[in-house]
Amino acid sequence: MTTNTQVLLASRPVGWVTEENFKIVNAAIAKPAEGQILVRNHYLSLDPYMRGRMNDVKSYAAKQEIDQVMVGGTVGEVVESKNPKFKPGDIVVGMYGWQQYGCSDGTGVNKVDVSRVPMSAYLGVIGMPGVTAWVGLLDICRPKAGETVVVSAASGAVGSAVGQIAKLKGCRAVGIAGGQAKCDYVVNELGFDACVDYKAGRLNQDLMAAVPNGIDCYFENVGGEILDAVLRRTNAFSR
Repeated sequence: MTTNTQVLLASRPVGWVTEENFKIVNAAIAKPAEGQILVRNHYLSLDPYMRGRMNDVKSYAAKQEIDQVMVGGTVGEVVESKNPKFKPGDIVVGMYGWQQYGCSDGTGVNKVDVSRVPMSAYLGVIGMPGVTAWVGLLDICRPKAGETVVVSAASGAVGSAVGQIAKLKGCRAVGIAGGQAKCDYVVNELGFDACVDYKAGRLNQDLMAAVPNGIDCYFENVGGEILDAVLRRTNAFSR
């Protein structure tokens, strides 16, 4: 491989993101200087926060610049190192963005163990989405066995992990998702006890039926009318 294939943001989307908002280019592979590493990325992340960063507005994170490599988490293999903390063959997680190769001084790059889990899991269930679910549910909500935990966006990367952790803790896990196919996935594959399809037009009625004993913990991912419906069913001292 002599070139580095990169995906750049070509224009800021209005509404839905389209292929025209991106362009693919081939750049030279960077040569690491003293103290740097070169990583060949095996997996790139695709996360909801990226859509917000495509906008030219002030936010909690810097906007994605036009004609620059699209921001995103990566997991890959060190192929060349001039940094004593890393050696060729190390598997690392970083933020090299949507490109085949990334070069840096190693700041924010962490070595990971892939002997027991797939490399891709470090961008999912044991990466940022999984840690978000773990900390939010166990450190903040702190559910107890027998309680009812509800999570919105239940079929997504964070929500799917929240429900499964809740089940491991002995809770009743109820998801909220958009569409019957997503709800079937949430119940039949992820193991939730129930799932409410908010697109069916019966959000309040269906949620009431799914949580006969009320809601003890709510993991909020979306806000709006779904949050309003959940708040009507929360128990005293819920989290």
